[in-house]
Amino acid sequence: MKNYWWKNTVIYEVYVDKFAKNFRGMTEKLDYLKELGIDCIWLLPHYPSPMVDDGYDVADYMNVRKGLGTLDDFKVFLAKAHEKGIRVITDLVLNHVSVEHPWFIEAAKSLKSPKRGFFLWSKDGNELLSARSPFRHFVASHWSYNKATDDYFFSTYYPQQVDLNWDNPQVFEEVLKVIDFWAELGVDGFRLDAIAHLIKREGTECYHRPEIHLILRKIRSHIDKNHSEVILIAEASGKVEDIIKYFGKRDECHMVFNFPLMSNIHLAIKRNDMSIIENMLARSSAIPESCQWAIFVNNHDEITFSPFKEPERDEMITWLDPDGRYSFKGGSGVSMRLAEIFKGDKDKIINILKILFNLPGSPIVYYGSEIGMRNLDLKEEPVDSRKYVRGEFDWPEAERQTEDPRSLFNQVTQLIKNKKSQ
Repeated sequence: MKNYWWKNTVIYEVYVDKFAKNFRGMTEKLDYLKELGIDCIWLLPHYPSPMVDDGYDVADYMNVRKGLGTLDDFKVFLAKAHEKGIRVITDLVLNHVSVEHPWFIEAAKSLKSPKRGFFLWSKDGNELLSARSPFRHFVASHWSYNKATDDYFFSTYYPQQVDLNWDNPQVFEEVLKVIDFWAELGVDGFRLDAIAHLIKREGTECYHRPEIHLILRKIRSHIDKNHSEVILIAEASGKVEDIIKYFGKRDECHMVFNFPLMSNIHLAIKRNDMSIIENMLARSSAIPESCQWAIFVNNHDEITFSPFKEPERDEMITWLDPDGRYSFKGGSGVSMRLAEIFKGDKDKIINILKILFNLPGSPIVYYGSEIGMRNLDLKEEPVDSRKYVRGEFDWPEAERQTEDPRSLFNQVTQLIKNKKSQ
């Protein structure tokens, strides 16, 4: 029987620079993660990038950002992680690239550029006006003017993140090269960022389009043929009926992030009603035997309540962030670490993590949750509230807690041990 390693793994989500400065530092900190009980690391974007969106604006898919070290440093880190029985998953940003990516630099120069078809263009910027806009509170339009060609290019997120044209088969072929590059280095999986936005169609939200599943099946076929132990994880928010489709018939993603479950865990705690979680589990249980939900209660983005109707969204945001300080403005969630939500109350942090670790699925620990890190105390309110949850790891606190048997760290370590013994 095939070993579906992803079905019984505990994942640690981490920024290399915020956690350990660079890949050499990551290698040195592997023993800490091993002590915690982690057996899979999810690296947030490590690629060369102008860092407009903390690395999600990729300028080169096949290298390491200068501040994080070299490709050789990455290889050493990967090898050492594997030696310790820890797998490594990387972020794969498929919806868009940085305006500093060579593909876009070339495409933006001339109407005759062979790379023009890699992107979406408009003479007046009046198309795709119904497309979902996650950053609508600080980005005025999906379309940005390109002076050299006197037209506009499309972006779902920041204007500096230009969307790829997935109707162009050349884009697919280039992405396969990227997958092969990292898989052949030994990477164990790819988190597919913003996968629900890939396909754009006039008159729609350009979200959860059925054509996305055709793309995923082709990528999965390539993975199964060439890198059979490598997994795909879909990042797609929304209703469970929409996101469960990203498993396909065991021919798309091996794992899918269960955003509705995250939302409902917080709702259940707020209302002190665990039947809310039970109902969500029932609605999300019908997945292929070889597949697994990735489950979590917070992450590097916001705690989103997009699966809820407006009254429930308002209820949750008002409860978690009554002053509106951490709310993802214009959105449907809050940017808060667990210790910020529960005002540093260790028992309440352990309670929500205990709920998480007792549920079916592979749990994700966001870096710093295990030591009770709180939101950054920023002097000026950022335009993007997610900055609050992306602070540097508190190593003095971690070292203190590893030596204290009653600490939050050691209680989380025990939860992980219990999860693995189930």
